[in-house]
Amino acid sequence: MGIKLAVAAKTDVGKVRTNNEDAYVVADLNRRSKVTADEPTDFDVAARGVLLAVSDGMGGEQAGEVASALVVETLQRVLSDKAPESEESKTAITRIIEDAVTKANEEVFAAAKDPGKRGMGATLTAVYIHGAAAYIAEIGDSRAYLIRGRRVRQMTKDQSFVQLLLDSGAITKEEAETYPHKNIILQAIGQQRDLAVALGKLALRRGDRVVLCSDGLSNKVTPEEMHEIVCAASSIADACKKLVETANERGGDDNVTVVIAEATGDDLLPHRDEETVTQTFEVVKAGPNTDVKSDHPPPPDAEPATAQPQPEKKRPGPQIAEEDRQSRPLQLAVAALMMAVMIGILYYVIK
Repeated sequence: MGIKLAVAAKTDVGKVRTNNEDAYVVADLNRRSKVTADEPTDFDVAARGVLLAVSDGMGGEQAGEVASALVVETLQRVLSDKAPESEESKTAITRIIEDAVTKANEEVFAAAKDPGKRGMGATLTAVYIHGAAAYIAEIGDSRAYLIRGRRVRQMTKDQSFVQLLLDSGAITKEEAETYPHKNIILQAIGQQRDLAVALGKLALRRGDRVVLCSDGLSNKVTPEEMHEIVCAASSIADACKKLVETANERGGDDNVTVVIAEATGDDLLPHRDEETVTQTFEVVKAGPNTDVKSDHPPPPDAEPATAQPQPEKKRPGPQIAEEDRQSRPLQLAVAALMMAVMIGILYYVIK
């Protein structure tokens, strides 16, 4: 039976924005074709594999739309040309993925020199499924989750200022939910010449469901709620629809995009409860502030999350708008460090 992949996707402008700066791609690299419809599509994972990606754009006027579309188009084009036709080593595949992300960065960086597109950029979360493995690449704060049995696990780590403070212990997880600088990310495609691409390799198990999304979803729906919605839905297409509806019901103040892929087939090992996600996941290359998150088994009676307003658009780089009135000494030290980094970046760009 090989390996089969059922994929569904949905993107929505939300309730506040006037344009959708999110973009996604679902592409069968063996056939060099992509799918953009909301209806689920079934793939046989052939030699060249399948690409899934979500990108969240930023920039004035229509520039965000341009950036995210350019990211997913470039990624698909480069991977379609370079995807291996037979089994390859982890090193070879990760190099191909890095080359594709680098090319996308170069194209957005060059396009951003246009006066009407100056400052544009985009996040990227991409999953390249090759054989029984899913290679996960991350730039920014779009996310990838894994739903496996009773477990839900965030497979990416936000490359954000808030995550940096959280990792340092300067703020708590609860404070991070409403932190005023939540929209600031440490790097974005098109914002600098060099990127630190976070890369991981996941050994897929039969029945795994991979969820990619923009922060328009992850800011409104908890991982536990994602698990509940996906597992309760009659199909992955219905799950996509329900997730988007839930985000919009809780304010819909950002664009919302979700892609869900379900892996099946005799060539995949069955899931065993005693096997943790960590045992099947390898960090190949860490991003600017990445470590491995723990598993989150969904509680049987999770309460709905409270909607948190996110009025500001995503901003690249370590920018600090104002001093947090409840900041601690460590937080101020980290903030000072990030400001120094920002000044260095600005000097480099101006020079």
